[in-house]
Amino acid sequence: MSQATWQYKTVHLAAQDWFLGGKVDYEQFEEMLNRLGGEGWELVNVFDTNKSHGQTRDVVAVFKKQR
Repeated sequence: MSQATWQYKTVHLAAQDWFLGGKVDYEQFEEMLNRLGGEGWELVNVFDTNKSHGQTRDVVAVFKKQR
């Protein structure tokens, strides 16, 4: 039996209103999750990048799909 191989995809969502700490458009995020899930991508991890003082700059979602 051969070992599975994976391909990976990262998606960056820019946070809005940095002054207020950074907000993500949750509807856009959910639509992206459902679209990629429908294409066979599995969500592996989500993390944010910081601008300064804990303010979110981007949210990065990492997906994988078996080749």
